[in-house]
Amino acid sequence: MIELQVKDPAWAGALPDVEAVVMRAAAAVLGEHAAPDGDPLATILLEGDAAVRDLNARFRDRDAPTNVLSFPATTVPGAPDDDLYLGDIILAFGVCSREASAQGKALAHHLSHLVIHGLLHLQGHDHQTDDEAEVMEARERTLLAGLGIDDPYRAILDREP
Repeated sequence: MIELQVKDPAWAGALPDVEAVVMRAAAAVLGEHAAPDGDPLATILLEGDAAVRDLNARFRDRDAPTNVLSFPATTVPGAPDDDLYLGDIILAFGVCSREASAQGKALAHHLSHLVIHGLLHLQGHDHQTDDEAEVMEARERTLLAGLGIDDPYRAILDREP
């Protein structure tokens, strides 16, 4: 299960089906574990740029908003070993909206990509090295293709000079 909180009303204004978009992308990554019953596996917050900028400054020493932040859960001493909680993902509406527009993508497709990207981070994927990026991006492409969404990296590469 995913706990979804739409904190910035701009998300619902731009995407009236924003909850369905997020849950569909989460289900692509988590499968049956994304079902709406049971304890949450992750929390996804749809915020505005100011809230994400504040979090980015406090936790990543970057005083600017970004499209998505992922905060993997840490093991709590004394917690049961079967605690499956992955962590939290926060997305900034303004950044995501501007990126989608600049890249010629539907906001729903860009949001789906970033939800998948964030959940993969919570599962331990990263893109700090070229090899890690290749593995993570391949997984993203596969999951997005299953949702009928084009390769997001091809669109970026097509626009580079």
